[in-house]
Amino acid sequence: MNKRYFLQGSAVIIGAAVLSPNINWGSEKMTTSNNQFAITKPEEEWRSILTPEQFRVLRKHGTEPAGSSALDKEYDQGTFVCAGCGQELFTSDTKFNSGTGWPSFFQPIEGAIATTVDRSFFMTRTEVHCSKCGGHLGHVFNDGPAPTGKRYCMNGVSMNFVPA
Repeated sequence: MNKRYFLQGSAVIIGAAVLSPNINWGSEKMTTSNNQFAITKPEEEWRSILTPEQFRVLRKHGTEPAGSSALDKEYDQGTFVCAGCGQELFTSDTKFNSGTGWPSFFQPIEGAIATTVDRSFFMTRTEVHCSKCGGHLGHVFNDGPAPTGKRYCMNGVSMNFVPA
């Protein structure tokens, strides 16, 4: 074996070992199994009640394209609820324009969300889920406004808006 190929192969193996915790292999990522939440449904039932895009985001941890949701510019008084189960998640009083293209909030309704560690895309983030059905909502970051300093960056397709 040529020394060059040996070194290249070794670099690939070492690189894979070092980076593997940051590749989304599913470890530490919450699954939306039916034994963790108050509302549980088989995958086929979720598919029948959600649009394909809602299913991809809520049940498969997807992300909608930035700027694609009308909820990003929704500033009327009301409540943002889970598109999967209807649980109230955020009030319009906690919404702000983050400039990211996704609806953003600085505080959820108490008890409305659950969080897990997301190690996809070679980074570690805090993933936000509906605490009632486990649907993937988005991520929370520590660069939001006062009083919490949090930015709950949500997928609009994961929510519905209920005017006050």
